[in-house]
Amino acid sequence: MAKIQEKYELMVIIDPNQGEEGIQAITERFTGLIEANGTMDEIEEMGKRKLAYEINYIADGHYVLMRFTADPNFPKELDRVLGITDGILRSLITVRPA
Repeated sequence: MAKIQEKYELMVIIDPNQGEEGIQAITERFTGLIEANGTMDEIEEMGKRKLAYEINYIADGHYVLMRFTADPNFPKELDRVLGITDGILRSLITVRPA
């Protein structure tokens, strides 16, 4: 029998040059997208941190960790939207252990 829901973690690194309003808008956009396709379990704002290496000549990033439950097909669409969104430096979606 196929799984109906799966638990995931999404780590997003947002460009800090977006400003507080821009960072908040990006976070709210993806929170809304996740809630429309599943349930948000937890959001952890980790704040601005130094990157291990520069990405597009940017040395710092604003980290946000989102834990959610969704259909197994949803992360592919979420990854696609993350990839085309301006202001996202890096993102990673992983399956949480049960």
